[in-house]
Amino acid sequence: MKLYVFTFFLLLSSLFGQSKLNFFPNELNIQPFNANAIEPKLGFLFHTGKNELRLDIGNSREILHYKIEENRILSFGADLFTFTKLSGEGEFHFPVDAIDYLFGINFGYKTIKNEYSYGIRFRLSHISAHFVDGHYDNPTAMWKEGRYPRVYSREFVEFFPFFQIGGFRSYIGFTHLLHVVPKSIGKQIYQMGLEYYFTNFKILNITPFIAYDFKLAKIEKYEGTNSINGGIKFGNQNGAGFSIMLNYFNGKSIHGEYYDYDEKYTSISFNLDF
Repeated sequence: MKLYVFTFFLLLSSLFGQSKLNFFPNELNIQPFNANAIEPKLGFLFHTGKNELRLDIGNSREILHYKIEENRILSFGADLFTFTKLSGEGEFHFPVDAIDYLFGINFGYKTIKNEYSYGIRFRLSHISAHFVDGHYDNPTAMWKEGRYPRVYSREFVEFFPFFQIGGFRSYIGFTHLLHVVPKSIGKQIYQMGLEYYFTNFKILNITPFIAYDFKLAKIEKYEGTNSINGGIKFGNQNGAGFSIMLNYFNGKSIHGEYYDYDEKYTSISFNLDF
């Protein structure tokens, strides 16, 4: 297997030239869209007024960048992350209620001009969801709230064209579910979003920002989901760093076991940015 991988990279190098290929670059070609729920995150989200929190453990790593020209870059990478729903108990216990797994591959294209950039991100991914022991009540030997485990999985492709100028970035998104269980879920998802980093107020490498995402998806009928994030980022606006955010969410749950449940909450989150 190692020989095949080595041969593949050697072939790429010979076809495109070492000067145009960058294997395992330090930063992503296209940064995650801040308010989009299905993005690689590494941190905690604490619901205000509720004894609930979410733990995100994930990463998006790019395997290679290819420079078509000095200002035009193609990228290929992989995504592996989880969204975990927890509750809080005494003595620092956090039972896991539900967990969602995502893995897949991504491709990106970006053109960089003097004052703006534009491009598109493509992802092919799989998501599966599961209840965990924190959703089970041992004394009664029953699943909590009468919610029993159910099969939820989907394979999908998504396309996110974007445009960025200075601290402002906008995007639209289209997702097509190649396969989904349960079958009642609609196969198309439409999306748009905006985000703005206040670079004029940047102090000591700290940048305030605000982001909004709107998603239109079908369970029994098409309904919208709104997600708003605002906060500050420590580090490079277009690179790695650390963010503290206040979040507002209103729509269908991002957790597959709760896919048809409405949620509305505000939260505070801490995230390591890639």
